[in-house]
Amino acid sequence: PGRGAGGEGATAATITTPRAPRHLPLPDDLLQFARHLRAEQTDAEKLMWYLLRNRRIGGWKFRRQHPVDPYVLDFYCHDARLAIELDGGQHNLPSVIAKDTERTEVIAKRGIRVLRFWNHDVLKDTEAVLQVIWDELHGPQN
Repeated sequence: PGRGAGGEGATAATITTPRAPRHLPLPDDLLQFARHLRAEQTDAEKLMWYLLRNRRIGGWKFRRQHPVDPYVLDFYCHDARLAIELDGGQHNLPSVIAKDTERTEVIAKRGIRVLRFWNHDVLKDTEAVLQVIWDELHGPQN
């Protein structure tokens, strides 16, 4: 006995009730861009991913190069609604600072907090960066 051909054994609810998607599908170009970024990580991103992956920081699960239309977040913890962005020297130009500020505001409107770190700080002052992340994860909002 079990589910046979033609839906035998299935309840009427499983046949007639379509399942709603969990979230809207992302544009293909955004998904391809996220995949490209995963393959082309900077040294700082590699180190940060090593430190965040497999729930290594307080048991929190992080994703890397996580698409949030129209952006791709460097690292994202869904349960804490926390994004971590790593920036290189090009992010110190006035035009890029303005774009980063706008990006942070758009992401914040979705209820996601954003932490930004310089690549240099991740590589040279790793413990201080991890302490800021830890404090954010264990702060009053969590």
